Amino acid sequence: MRLILVCALLLIASPLEAAERLNVVASFSILGDFVRNVGGDRINLTTLVGPDSDVHVYTPAPSDAKRVAAAKLVIVNGLGLEGWLPRLVQSAGSKAKVITASAGIAPLKLGSAADPHAWQSILNAKIYVTDIASALATAAPDDAEFFRAQAKAYLEKLEALDREVRDAVAKTPPERRKVISTHDAFGYFSSEYGIRFIAPRGVSTESEPSARDIAAIIGQIKAQKIPAVFLENISDDRLIRRIAAETGAKVGGTLVSDGLTGEKGPAPTYIDMVRHNIKALTSALDH
Repeated sequence: MRLILVCALLLIASPLEAAERLNVVASFSILGDFVRNVGGDRINLTTLVGPDSDVHVYTPAPSDAKRVAAAKLVIVNGLGLEGWLPRLVQSAGSKAKVITASAGIAPLKLGSAADPHAWQSILNAKIYVTDIASALATAAPDDAEFFRAQAKAYLEKLEALDREVRDAVAKTPPERRKVISTHDAFGYFSSEYGIRFIAPRGVSTESEPSARDIAAIIGQIKAQKIPAVFLENISDDRLIRRIAAETGAKVGGTLVSDGLTGEKGPAPTYIDMVRHNIKALTSALDH
């Protein structure tokens, strides 16, 4: 009888425990993966912009406002990436604390604008994770030690990943470390790891290249003998395929840039994304 009573009490307690978890909203899938790795089962996580979706041009749904209204923390990239998010937070009437995960990162500039794709450097990803762990620990102090331990374990994986990427790039001859991508999503990767990316679009997928821009890139590919062009998982591939056809450069594959893939895709996590991209890049540039 006592055992039955104890089991019944546990069943009653478990929904309450779930309800007491910290409600966290992440703006898009890459941030969501960082938050999941730190928060584990101590948080209820909602990611607004899901797999294979473009955070630059996202249009929030009414259900997003409900999720933001219920959140205690809203974690964003910042650097101008989520132009739609302040209006969403305001319209939701949310009292959530908005955390900018890129705080502490010195942004690269493209013209007068900040390049928002800071996660493409693994060293920057470590700053994101540290900022997220600090925010979660402040919001739920009873779980602070858990969040710190989770972050420490994940940061060690990122350190190993950074070494993997540097070792892979080192095997590619310096004169071949240049590619064409769809938009300027890889500036931080280029700065950190020494592969040069040239893109017909700017930092946002909203911008459209002019005929002059495209002609200049075609001329550049031919003059510099750039060996490969790459598609992106979030972008229309017609422009890049046209450039490849007109220059003879090979299509090196699809890079994952601003959003992770679904579970069945090649990059459902950030670590998978980096490994997928470096394998695609080095395979195309080494042959």
